[in-house]
Amino acid sequence: QVQLVESGGESAQPGGSLRLSCAASGRTISRYTMAWFRQAPGKEREFVAAISWSGGRTAYADSVKGRFTISRVHAKNTVNLQMNRLSPEDTAVYYCAADTTGTVLIKLSPRSYEYWGQGTQVTVSS
Repeated sequence: QVQLVESGGESAQPGGSLRLSCAASGRTISRYTMAWFRQAPGKEREFVAAISWSGGRTAYADSVKGRFTISRVHAKNTVNLQMNRLSPEDTAVYYCAADTTGTVLIKLSPRSYEYWGQGTQVTVSS
């Protein structure tokens, strides 16, 4: 079992920055692809970013490319999401997820991820 706990969500102004963290416990996540998803009210959960187990490969949704950066620290069993140039459209609950299958492919569907955190709220407004 892997427990994932997100933190760092809060209110921010448009153009501002936030850094989300996902701390894993129960098992090392060093061999897992890790991802961030988000879900806004009334909308489906959508892919935001993912990083391979080695950290050498990343993927981003077009809507966040160039603004968000995903990273991981194996020694701390954590995954981070640096979010810059925030816009109101980024308002959502952000979830950390783990794909434990060990495949080299980075998957974009939430159905491909076995473990999830409880989410952290990000609100962007002026």
